[in-house]
Amino acid sequence: MSTNLAERVANKRTRSHSPAVQPNRPAQPTLVQFVQQMRPEIERALPAHLGGADRIARIALTELRRVEHLAECTQESFAGALMTCSALGLEPGGVSGEAYLLPFWNKKVRAYEVQLVIGYQGMIKLFWQHPLAAGLDAHTVYEGDEFEYEYGLEPKLTHRPARGSAKGRPTDYYAVARLSNGGSAFVVLDVDDIETIRKRSKAKDFGPWSTDYDAMARKTAIRQLFKIIPKSAELARAVAHDETVRRDASPEGLDVPGDYIEGETVPQPAPQGAEQATVEDVPSQFSGWPEAAEPAAADAAP
Repeated sequence: MSTNLAERVANKRTRSHSPAVQPNRPAQPTLVQFVQQMRPEIERALPAHLGGADRIARIALTELRRVEHLAECTQESFAGALMTCSALGLEPGGVSGEAYLLPFWNKKVRAYEVQLVIGYQGMIKLFWQHPLAAGLDAHTVYEGDEFEYEYGLEPKLTHRPARGSAKGRPTDYYAVARLSNGGSAFVVLDVDDIETIRKRSKAKDFGPWSTDYDAMARKTAIRQLFKIIPKSAELARAVAHDETVRRDASPEGLDVPGDYIEGETVPQPAPQGAEQATVEDVPSQFSGWPEAAEPAAADAAP
């Protein structure tokens, strides 16, 4: 037996992640082939006013080539995320900002799974499907802005943005909804509130939080606002499936909240020769991607 710690770690990882030998198991189609096979189901799931499964399928295929490790995800989780997007009428790609398909390593099932993140534009799009919807705004407040708000029996919010270099750094994010019956509501979150919520996300250090932080911060304010205003059935489903994994691609699966497993970023491997106290049960090539925590952590979901 090797007495070298680095060799023991490497040997353990090799043994832990060796695929089980299943000679009689039929070969599964690749995710690219799987998307092609899903077109009839996508067509049936799309809302009546959004014809064309071909566009959704093309976007999904583009994401498979663009997003690292997405093509390695389980077919069940990929199908669940894609069918949720289709049923809600959201494009599953980062260009539109409506929804994102993000891979994370689930060490319990020893595989990548797809987490669906509803984007800022997707939340706004679904809000307008409610018959009472009259207006929705979300903004960033900067140090140089004139900004005052007050909750209570007579809530009020005033925001006069600064211009140019006088803006400074972001201090707050807020969302305001107006209803056709004359009602209105708003929610204000400071940067510490946003960070607290971001750190609970499996995708806190990559994906839209990394590339579109401001939009995700405004979406966070919108999501908090949606807790206190009327929601369409589609919006309620979107909130239930946001940042979760859906493994049931059947039509009934849309009415069941997705599986939220809070994750944490996999630590970078220790430098060669450095002592390592524990051995992570995650392959080294997955370093830097989120790792699923134990199921009990799901209680911490926002």
